[in-house]
Amino acid sequence: MSRKFFVGGNWKLNGDKKSLGELMDTMNAAKVDPNVEVVCGAPSIYLDFVRSKLDAKFGVAAQNCYKVAKGAFTGEISPVMIKDCGVNWVILGHSERRHVFGESDELIGQKTAHALESGLNVIACIGEKLDEREGGITEKVVFAQTKVIADNVKDWSKVVLAYEPVWAIGTGKTASPQQAQEVHDKLRGWLKANVSEAVASSVRIIYGGSVTGATCKELASQKDVDGFLVGGASLKPEIIEIINAKL
Repeated sequence: MSRKFFVGGNWKLNGDKKSLGELMDTMNAAKVDPNVEVVCGAPSIYLDFVRSKLDAKFGVAAQNCYKVAKGAFTGEISPVMIKDCGVNWVILGHSERRHVFGESDELIGQKTAHALESGLNVIACIGEKLDEREGGITEKVVFAQTKVIADNVKDWSKVVLAYEPVWAIGTGKTASPQQAQEVHDKLRGWLKANVSEAVASSVRIIYGGSVTGATCKELASQKDVDGFLVGGASLKPEIIEIINAKL
C-alpha cells in the first residue's frame, strides 16, 4: 500500500504576523510536489490568521490541545475551538510537551482520544532521550509511548506517527538515515503485532529531529520513513526543499 508522503512544519513558539506572513507568501508561491501532504503547526493565537492566509493545498495544525471540549481550564484550547478556526490537525505528545511541561503518557493518550473523537487528525509524537538510547532502551521507551497512543485510536487513517529522538531535536544532531529506518521498521513491527497488519502497512511514520534541506533527501529514501516533522527549517524557505525531498 502506498503511503502519501507527509511533511509537518512545527513552528513552535516562533514568528509574528510579519515573518509568518512572508513565510506563507513563499510557500503559496512555490512549486511543491503535489504527492506530498503538508501541514503547518502554528502557535494557537495565529491559527485563524494562518488558516486564512495559507493556500488551501496546505493543512494547518494546532501544536497542542486539551482533553475536553470546554470548561474551567484557563489557558487551554480544545479540539472544537481548533476546528472552529478551520483547522483540522493537532500535534500531540511532542517531547517539549512531555519534558518541558511534564505531560504524562496517560494525559497524551486522553488528549489523543478526545481530539480524534472531535474530528481532528493527530500527529502523535514519540521518541527517546539520549540517556535512554545510550542505555539501550530505545525500543522499550517508544513502544510504551506508542501503546498509550494506540489504545486511544479507533481510526488510524486520522493519525500520523512522528518518531523524534529527543537528543536530535534542535541540537543539530540528526539520527542517521539508518538509525531512523531501524526505529521506523521496529515501530511498524510493533503495530503489526499489536494493532494489525493493515494498520502497520498503511500508517505514516514520519521522522523529526534537525531535519534540513541537506539531510532530507537521504532520510526520505528510507523505505519506512514516510515524511518529516520539521522544526527550525520549517520557518525558512528551506521548507520547500524538504517538501520536495522525493523529487
